[in-house]
Amino acid sequence: MIFDLRPGDCLEGMKSLPAGSVDAVVTSPPYNLGIAYSSYKDDLNREKYLDWSCEWAAEVKRLLKDDGSFFVNIGAAPKNPLLPHELALRFSSFFVLQNTIHWIKSITVKTRDGAELSAGHFKPINSRRFITDCHEYVFHFTKTGAVEVDRLAVGTRYADKSNIARWGHTDGRDLRCRGNNWFIPYRTIKSRAGQRPHPATFPVELAAQCIRLHGARPGLAVLDPFLGIGNSALAARECGVKRFIGFEMDVGYLEECRRRLDAESLRLLQ
Repeated sequence: MIFDLRPGDCLEGMKSLPAGSVDAVVTSPPYNLGIAYSSYKDDLNREKYLDWSCEWAAEVKRLLKDDGSFFVNIGAAPKNPLLPHELALRFSSFFVLQNTIHWIKSITVKTRDGAELSAGHFKPINSRRFITDCHEYVFHFTKTGAVEVDRLAVGTRYADKSNIARWGHTDGRDLRCRGNNWFIPYRTIKSRAGQRPHPATFPVELAAQCIRLHGARPGLAVLDPFLGIGNSALAARECGVKRFIGFEMDVGYLEECRRRLDAESLRLLQ
């Protein structure tokens, strides 16, 4: 596997790549919500942020193959709930929104016997107006809206096994489409500085699910314009991607990404 990790601004960096050279883009850009990154100032004027987002997304479109997938994770804040939708509307001027995925970080469900079960992790808020936000969006854009995906690669087993025989499309397999609600909690950490030295990472498994949904085909090239500490790179390795390209302007985050990839390589060799 080839890891092509490049320091610098992704907007300029992507211009150096040939058109139509990427199969899938999996990324989570700055949310413009005042997040305390190490060096990037996450507080652009709203219109400037949306215009800038369209600039780098236009480069993504140039790089993406005609049957490629563009997965972008974006969150909101109680006082800024429309940002993900505004971004999706802007991107829809040159992409088609093919799927909307809800990344569920924490959830409470009631069982048939009336018991309530809670799972996952969330950042609680103390408010008399807003409820705690336990999810983010992953928008799946394509050039045509007609790109075939591998739904069962991220499938789940039937709760009612009688459905296996009842539905002809199962071909006798205990596997169905997971749907667009993906419960992927953060791993429990003991030290944020030591285990998550970045204020806004997505889980490795979230990026891996996106790659699998697109289809982990031979020779796959995956790009992350906002690499951070490299969770998308670890996901690409997990999925057997042929080539991974990542851009990161923060030298400290990029070095942490390389360290984590080296550590994972040593673990796999043991």
